[in-house]
Amino acid sequence: MYQVLRRSAGRVALQWRGSLNEKKPARMNSPVLERYKNALETYIDAKDNTRPERIAEVFAPDAVLTFSLATENIAFPARTVGADAIAKTLVTDFGLQYARCRTYYLCDALAPQDDRIDSLPWLVLMREPAAGALRVGHGLYRWTFGNDGINAGRVTGFHIHIARMDVVPDHGAALLDSLQEGLSYPWLSPTELREHFGRIAHGTPALAFIDAFASPPSAQK
Repeated sequence: MYQVLRRSAGRVALQWRGSLNEKKPARMNSPVLERYKNALETYIDAKDNTRPERIAEVFAPDAVLTFSLATENIAFPARTVGADAIAKTLVTDFGLQYARCRTYYLCDALAPQDDRIDSLPWLVLMREPAAGALRVGHGLYRWTFGNDGINAGRVTGFHIHIARMDVVPDHGAALLDSLQEGLSYPWLSPTELREHFGRIAHGTPALAFIDAFASPPSAQK
């Protein structure tokens, strides 16, 4: 597997740490991995910064978005088809309800297999202005990429599993500030997450619940 050597300005530098008999995957700076990494970063920029036009840069015109929800604290359509409709669901409509959103990929390395990235943990920290509330959620992403024709390297399928979404009063956004401050973004190692949230959970009584988010959610069975 790859392990993180350093992280700077949202970029990760990786080194292969597998055994001699283990097949080495493509290097992180290979065209395929760079294309996937760029797609994931473009999605984050579109969603977190309310830039719906960026969805079409990396999603195929007929891409399919699906959701599975293990919480009643947020709602999305179960299935959305087409890049324009996906942009409306994940960016435009989302941006009308939530602000100061930061979405983090919780991993030390990407591990694509057969044009897919399975069970990639994510964390979201955001504000719901109308309710004066902090929202903290996590779950898993499953990305599927095209491998030929005009859709080569584009996202053709995207599944979002939301495992948990907590809603906490935070009228002045001080709790959100505490959680977001100092976190690497958008690539966040599980170790950094655990240490950061562990300190906050033990030092800020109003954020004791955050300990439940200190580890990435388990892969779906």
